Amino acid sequence: MTQQSTRRHIVKALGLASVASPWMVQQAFAQEGTVKVGILHSLSGTLALAEASVADAEKLAIDEINAAGGVMGKKIVAVVEDGASDWPTFAEKSKKLLEKDKVAAVFGCYTSASRKAVLPVFEQLKGLLYYPTFYEGMEQSPNVMYTAQEATQQAMAACNWLIDKKGKSVYMIGSDYIWPRVTNKIARPTITKAGGRVLGEEYLPLGATNFGSVINKIKALKPDIILSTVVGGSNVAFFKQLSSAGVDFSKTTVMALAVTEEEVSGIGAENVKGAYTCMGYFQSLGNPANQKFVAAFKAKYGAKRVTGDTLSCAYTAVYLWKAAVEKAGSFEVDKVVAASAGLEFDGPEGKIKFHASNHHLWKHARIGTFGADGQVKVVYESPLIEPNPFAKF
Repeated sequence: MTQQSTRRHIVKALGLASVASPWMVQQAFAQEGTVKVGILHSLSGTLALAEASVADAEKLAIDEINAAGGVMGKKIVAVVEDGASDWPTFAEKSKKLLEKDKVAAVFGCYTSASRKAVLPVFEQLKGLLYYPTFYEGMEQSPNVMYTAQEATQQAMAACNWLIDKKGKSVYMIGSDYIWPRVTNKIARPTITKAGGRVLGEEYLPLGATNFGSVINKIKALKPDIILSTVVGGSNVAFFKQLSSAGVDFSKTTVMALAVTEEEVSGIGAENVKGAYTCMGYFQSLGNPANQKFVAAFKAKYGAKRVTGDTLSCAYTAVYLWKAAVEKAGSFEVDKVVAASAGLEFDGPEGKIKFHASNHHLWKHARIGTFGADGQVKVVYESPLIEPNPFAKF
């Protein structure tokens, strides 16, 4: 099924009109001194390990903005929905947020599969989604603002650094859905062009917990590098089984593109010590905006809680929406999107800005290694990378 036919199928299944007025979901959302926004993430299911905390970061930003007077004098009211790690549920909940709740914007989704599921809803109903997760690129929608890294800002940067610093042979393992497969499709020619070679590529279902067979293959092939795009709760099993199988991270470099400090809380720091990751943000960054963010997050949710890349991107998204609304002088989607072009923000990851036209942010690629405390020591930082979601590989 093509992407276009998939969208038509979802539109038909949800009972969406083929044409929707730009004001259909905007009317009445900013009445009586409040403005509604949606928060849509997996608060249950296999992705809750990675995704529930993203909603916490969005709620923190909303609380801070409300405490400072709100947006254009209106307090933000969050309508929180659970996508339940299920793509049709994400689509249904997004329709509810736009049609029934009439939210001004939605901060949500985590996986590319969930984003693809809601995309036709937002485009048909003229809603606005802020998407906070690193992803494979190859997309630009008039109804989505992408606040995390696309592939040229993460996967390509990671692969070039790995082949330069850590070896030439790579084994790729991922969860079986859009982001891992497309990311590895981009990673392969990047690795080859850099002088490396791919020894194997394998995918397991999202939520898989048995990695014994693929770990045995990896041990037999003895790659210099394991490039992991395993996602969500499966990382708990994957890293524990790597450890139990005696894979020595000081001899075999493991680069996990979907593991942040938050996932380490569930995996166990002892199981990821010495592994690498590539993100735009780490909790260990020392800039004042990040120190404020980390302190506020811990004060609200507990001293043992940690932040991570998707949390930072989600927190920043709320502030970017606020800034665009105030620049536009309006909550209307078209005006907010237009006002976002070139918009700059000094956030937890440092200074960032929206591209003039493609709805993505200029980003740093940062590579670091996990320590015994689950925090990341940065070993490489790129200059700001211009987003290029449709780069040719």
